[in-house]
Amino acid sequence: MRHWWRLVREDIRTILHNDPAARSIFEVLLYPGFQAVQIHRLTHWLWGMNLPFIPRLLSQITRFFTGIEIHPGATIGHRLFIDHGMGIVVGETAIIGDDVVMYQGVTLGGTGKEIGKRHPTIGNNVVIGVGAKVLGAITIGDGARIGGGAVVVKPVPAHSTAIGVPARVVATRDPQTGQTNRVEMLPDPEGAMLRSLHESVQHLNQRVVELESAMGSQAYHIAALSAQRTNGDDPFDCLDDLQSYEMHYADGI
Repeated sequence: MRHWWRLVREDIRTILHNDPAARSIFEVLLYPGFQAVQIHRLTHWLWGMNLPFIPRLLSQITRFFTGIEIHPGATIGHRLFIDHGMGIVVGETAIIGDDVVMYQGVTLGGTGKEIGKRHPTIGNNVVIGVGAKVLGAITIGDGARIGGGAVVVKPVPAHSTAIGVPARVVATRDPQTGQTNRVEMLPDPEGAMLRSLHESVQHLNQRVVELESAMGSQAYHIAALSAQRTNGDDPFDCLDDLQSYEMHYADGI
């Protein structure tokens, strides 16, 4: 019992430390993530006692009231912080280390009907972003960061950042200095589109200059033909003379 109270105090301090919206212990007690973790500690203990029905019943009741589904068989470390928590699913053989932060919509699931260890192992000090899916019996190293919406199907090294579908490591972080090193440059579709538009505008400007140059020489010839006409002639007749003029318009383009 004393050990359980120590875990409860740790969880309360963790929420107060990580969430600026938590202003008092009484507000923390209303957090669905806090409630789900505390009930899971009970269901996990009952699961270890090989009770066949009650642990699953309690976990389903918790899911109904909190929106968080944690299988009684899952192993959770100290100071797990579940922010908001709606839609979180943690599978039976999942293992979560200490000081982990999980946001709403996270799934720690399996990839099939394997028997035995089939859910991920999350190291210490890991942050898993909104809607991320970590699937299979893979390991997420200590201090790793999983971006929101990522689908992780391969192990992620410690102190690295993984994003995308499927997730790939794009950066590593030195835990001693905190310096981040890029492994892969992120795609920039808006930048690529702007560069393409810039190149198109430059090409069109060059075409305009060439056309103006060609039209300028042609206009000069039309004016010269007009000056040779008498005042009674149609001034537009000079345009017909262009057919006999050996000028290739395409040569100026």
